[in-house]
Amino acid sequence: MAQSLLTIILVALLYYLTFLKFTLASDTLSANQTIRGGQTLVSEGQIFELGFFSPGRSKDRFLGIWYKPTPEIVVWVANRNQPITDSQGILTISRNGTLVLSRGEHIIWSLNLSNVASSPVMRLLQTGNLVIVDKTNGTSDNYIWQSFDYPCDTRLPGMQIVDNLGDGQDKYLQSWRSSDDPSLGDFTNRIEYRGGVVEMVIYNASIKRSRSGPWTGHYFSNLPFTPTIPIKPNLVINKDMISVSDAFNSSLITRLTLDKSGSLHRYTMDESKNRWNLVHSIPRDSCDNYAQCGPNGICRISKVPICECLKGFAPRSQQDWDLQDWSGGCIRTRPLNCQNGDGFVKVGANFPDMLQFQLNTSMSLNECQSQCSKSCFCTAYATPFISDGVSGCLMWFGDLIDIREPPGADSNINI
Repeated sequence: MAQSLLTIILVALLYYLTFLKFTLASDTLSANQTIRGGQTLVSEGQIFELGFFSPGRSKDRFLGIWYKPTPEIVVWVANRNQPITDSQGILTISRNGTLVLSRGEHIIWSLNLSNVASSPVMRLLQTGNLVIVDKTNGTSDNYIWQSFDYPCDTRLPGMQIVDNLGDGQDKYLQSWRSSDDPSLGDFTNRIEYRGGVVEMVIYNASIKRSRSGPWTGHYFSNLPFTPTIPIKPNLVINKDMISVSDAFNSSLITRLTLDKSGSLHRYTMDESKNRWNLVHSIPRDSCDNYAQCGPNGICRISKVPICECLKGFAPRSQQDWDLQDWSGGCIRTRPLNCQNGDGFVKVGANFPDMLQFQLNTSMSLNECQSQCSKSCFCTAYATPFISDGVSGCLMWFGDLIDIREPPGADSNINI
């Protein structure tokens, strides 16, 4: 009799624990509910999971979002600079509208939503976006707060990278410190808008590491383009901000991740094997390193050595050049003679960096050449293809920096 009673109790306890795990594995956290320990939220479609984790060999705990099929791939961290040193972390939404990540009496991270939400609910969407909505509002897409506004090292489809032209904050990717430490690393991936031209740039602190080239209307000119992968970037320009994002496609799981060494990787998931496939990386090779060959030098990855001076230029220091120190770049072999109409040479190359330039979208290419040839300071010109049906004239002044021969691409500048 006692053994039968024990069996009944154990079965009931197992059922209760199973039910508890199921309820905690929903995609929503409501007022006075908590997440602690091994409890998680799981998005619709079972793609993303929110909970506590320890990265790599670290014993510190963080609240984050990862891919449920590959939990080692973390895409967002709430407390990346404030680790929890044990397993006592708790995430709670209080009835008065406060979202709190705490350890005991110590608040690690919090959001006070009492002034904007009378009944806040947190939900993990199938896009990987963690959102908070007001349950009484009745509009599920009216987000009071969303994790997509606070990127970490990974850009997911639907997430914007922003160059804010007003008083708001920029949004950009920032690398982890190491594989064991998600705190802010040295590298950032930003979008920049200057003089009508939009580029994406990777920085090491304030120093450029690599750049995308100008937006062409469909993609960034120097980035690898893979037409077989249905990833469509969206660029939005208005008076307040410039933003770039990838359109969400439920049939394709993809991410863009800035790693701890400053390389930007595009991955897609093979769902049949729960395996990530690398599509492309930036930098691809040494020629993608910013200003690899110095001013007025061109990088050709198929040549040995990879750096050459542009036609009409010679190494600033032949001794340094022979030692493969190309940072000093090249200088003209003779001064420009703009009065007698020095000609131009067409070079198959990506566009130089936009340091000193002028964009005119109403000029033809012939008018562009004529305008550039009249200026003793104009060193190159090209057709920019800024958007559909719009070409115009792009002119550079002064030294030409960060030029490479684009692999397999049809891109020309006139120098």
